[in-house]
Amino acid sequence: MQQYGSAVVNASRLFDIGLIGLSLWVSFLIHDGRWEVIYEITLLSGIGLFVLFSHIQNLYGSWSITSLRQQAIRIWAVWLMVVLGLLLLGYATKTSATYSRLIMMTWFLITPLILVVWRIILKKILGYLYRGGKYTRSVAIVGARDLGAQLAQSIINGPWMGLKPIGFFDDRSPVGSRPLVNDPLPIKGNFDALLQLAREGGVDVIYIALPMKAEERIKKLVGGLSDTTASVYLVPDFFMSDLMNSRWSSVGSLPAISIFETPFYGVDGVVKRIEDLILATIILALIALPMLLIAIGIKLSSPGKVIFKQNRYGLRGDKIEVWKFRTMTVCENDDHLVQAKKNDNRIYPLGAFLRRTSLDELPQFINVLQGRMSIVGPRPHAIVHNEQYRKLISGYMLRHKVRPGITGLAQIEGWRGETDTLDKMQRRVEYDLAYIRRWSVWFDLKIIFLTIFKGFVNKNAY
Repeated sequence: MQQYGSAVVNASRLFDIGLIGLSLWVSFLIHDGRWEVIYEITLLSGIGLFVLFSHIQNLYGSWSITSLRQQAIRIWAVWLMVVLGLLLLGYATKTSATYSRLIMMTWFLITPLILVVWRIILKKILGYLYRGGKYTRSVAIVGARDLGAQLAQSIINGPWMGLKPIGFFDDRSPVGSRPLVNDPLPIKGNFDALLQLAREGGVDVIYIALPMKAEERIKKLVGGLSDTTASVYLVPDFFMSDLMNSRWSSVGSLPAISIFETPFYGVDGVVKRIEDLILATIILALIALPMLLIAIGIKLSSPGKVIFKQNRYGLRGDKIEVWKFRTMTVCENDDHLVQAKKNDNRIYPLGAFLRRTSLDELPQFINVLQGRMSIVGPRPHAIVHNEQYRKLISGYMLRHKVRPGITGLAQIEGWRGETDTLDKMQRRVEYDLAYIRRWSVWFDLKIIFLTIFKGFVNKNAY
């Protein structure tokens, strides 16, 4: 259904860019400023950053079905990143002193307000037009089961698309173990009724949401609909599967859809890597002295190496070396590894403190700079545990579609520490996969912020 919203979305993008320029011009008028070339460069840089960050935050991908409050929050988040980016550019190029602070401050403040007001106006205009029945297309959905219900709800939640669903059509019996749904639309009839309605011009668009195994019924229905002027679309039921970052692509002239894919594809991968490099550099500068003191403490309290290097699976399941401060009197690796337990006699006193507070993980910020890890992502498990759980938990290895992280969604949700039961590991994996599906820079920053309060100290970490 993306085609019905693409014109509005593209127009909205262009309008947003125009409003960013307009708000800067208004800021000059308010303060009677003098326009110079440096402001043109700033405006173009701001627009470029806005386009980049709005893509990362999916500002346009779901604007139609989110509330105005959620849209406003996203706009402010995107614009805050733009402002921080411009300030960083001004500082790096040593041109910040050449700007009028009043003009720039006014521009920074009024731009998100104007963008929010514009969306309020657009929503009201589209809502008025579509409620009045103008520019709408009637839609029939073939298949009154879960997929059809989900499709119907998507259409209802997106009135901006101008699609008016009239009901379900199905030739299956409404009894048995899987009854037909009658919500959020009523069942209007069977396939013959749909064909008759289409021949009379009573429906503009037909979505076929039948299972792939119904190939013969689909062929027969499509053959009958070829005698009408209705537009017909097929929605395969594999969309009900647990897809991960699916997207349409093509191989030559053949269309294809990804079932499992990394979110760090193309520009998003570059953004994620830049985020890691900047944050890891800043954090390492802040923790250099504490790391030195910890290293001295380890040397004085327990014989052996300061840094423990353990093999783990990383991106694409490749073997990587993860660094930690040594917290045990032994250095187990690969197949010779027993998960730490409560009151484990292998852990010396300072090591117990480091594990409980996650300070033993600090050397992994060096792994981030090396490109082996990310600051936020699924925690890397020992290879022996990977080989064990990949056979027991469906989708376990999908965690390796991204780089492993120092912290992650599972950790701030309380699933850190010993996983002595299959259920505990299952829950951790569920949160890891949820992170991969929901990834954004803003989500990463939120997890990092919450880690400070929830992720370092945990009663299950020993």
